[in-house]
Amino acid sequence: MAKDALRRECRKLRAQGFTYSEIAEATGASKGSISPWVRDIQMPRVSRQRHDERNATARRRAGGTNSRRAADRREQLRFVAASSLGEVTHRDLLLAGLALYWAEGSKDKPWRRSGRVVFINSDASVLQIFLRWLDMLGVAKDDRRYRLNIHESADVATHEQWWSDTLGVPLSLFSPATVKKHNPKTVRLNVGDTYHGCLVVSVARSGALYYSIEGWWKALSEGVQIGADGAHWTGNWSPVG
Repeated sequence: MAKDALRRECRKLRAQGFTYSEIAEATGASKGSISPWVRDIQMPRVSRQRHDERNATARRRAGGTNSRRAADRREQLRFVAASSLGEVTHRDLLLAGLALYWAEGSKDKPWRRSGRVVFINSDASVLQIFLRWLDMLGVAKDDRRYRLNIHESADVATHEQWWSDTLGVPLSLFSPATVKKHNPKTVRLNVGDTYHGCLVVSVARSGALYYSIEGWWKALSEGVQIGADGAHWTGNWSPVG
């Protein structure tokens, strides 16, 4: 008789739109018992919608929790990596600036020998390192020229001021901006508050510096090829650890 009463209570709650978990919590019956007792009962439409909404909310919460955990994990990796680097030496800066320039800077071609140091990037932190590199190499600040390269929909003066403030560069050293025309076929992703265009840094009378960069890069690339078998990380952190 007690089991019949329990079954009737479970069926009544199911007819009202309760989930198996809610019925189990309310009655003390196991989900394994509830399922065959109520499976023939059609859940009310409104209750089913409420059930679906609860499930969707639960999934969003779980997704939010997973996203926070992933964000915490990324931040922990950044912290450990940054802590392991130690003090940045002049040689570190020399090699970092050299690699940045060879990746992002203007280079001579067999059909075009200009021997000029010209660097372009949209990342302020990259440009800050590049400018400190020029400082270390003794390049006078007055020998540097800056030019904004930006989409025509942007406010040129506002973004030039942003670069000037961010890098500590006087606006008097800026050349007229290069404005890129709009192409309706292009779906632009570089929009929003973080978009400030690209900044071009040119160094006057930079032939000697440019060919020194070529020589440094040649020595570095050949040295890596020769010593590749013995190269290994000696710090206390490994990106694959």
